[in-house]
Amino acid sequence: MLGKARKVSGRGEAVAANYAFGPAEDDIIIKHRLLTRTTTTRGEPPLKKLQKKFTSFVSEVDKQEDNYNDCEKLARAFLQELATFEIPLLKSKAIVEANIREKENFNELKDEINRQILQAQADIEDLKKQLEESKIERQHKEECEAIRKLIALQPPRSETQKLITELEKEIMALDAENTAGSRLLELRKKQFALLLHVVDELQNTIEEEQKNLIEEMRMATEELKNGMEDASGGSEAMAVD
Repeated sequence: MLGKARKVSGRGEAVAANYAFGPAEDDIIIKHRLLTRTTTTRGEPPLKKLQKKFTSFVSEVDKQEDNYNDCEKLARAFLQELATFEIPLLKSKAIVEANIREKENFNELKDEINRQILQAQADIEDLKKQLEESKIERQHKEECEAIRKLIALQPPRSETQKLITELEKEIMALDAENTAGSRLLELRKKQFALLLHVVDELQNTIEEEQKNLIEEMRMATEELKNGMEDASGGSEAMAVD
């Protein structure tokens, strides 16, 4: 059990070591394996085996001996090895062509996805505009609804018209009353002016009469005084006689 665990741990360490290469080292190893047709680290590479078969065949042909059978065997072995080596190449070619097609399909899919992304972005912008327009329209509807409610709270048009007619009548009555009041005020102004004029005339007359009365009293006083003087003078004359 411990031995197996050690083997497993050793394989795990080997796997971890294989994945310890960087991207550049991995590319070099993969390229080398594709060129040499080496798919595993164990055994002899197929290309080297083919090279050995070809070298053996050429060496046998170069011999100046009657070795036709050996050359034929080596030729068949070389052709068999060549066919064996060609099969993975054909597979690799098919894989490469499939990868190229897959890449083209991927590029087409990528272009389609990019086109869909652009279309989705354009649709999002359109939806944003529609959302803003919907918000504005909803706001207008709410404002219209509020106005409608205010209008509904108001009395009917007939009642409003009746009230307007009554107010117009009251205004006309007030205008007539105002006109009458203005006329009465103007008349009162004229009467008051006439009263003031009469009062002035009366005051002037009274003052004139007072002056005349004072003058008459002064003249009467002087006449009385003169009469008394004349009477006293006569008495003195009679006493002298």
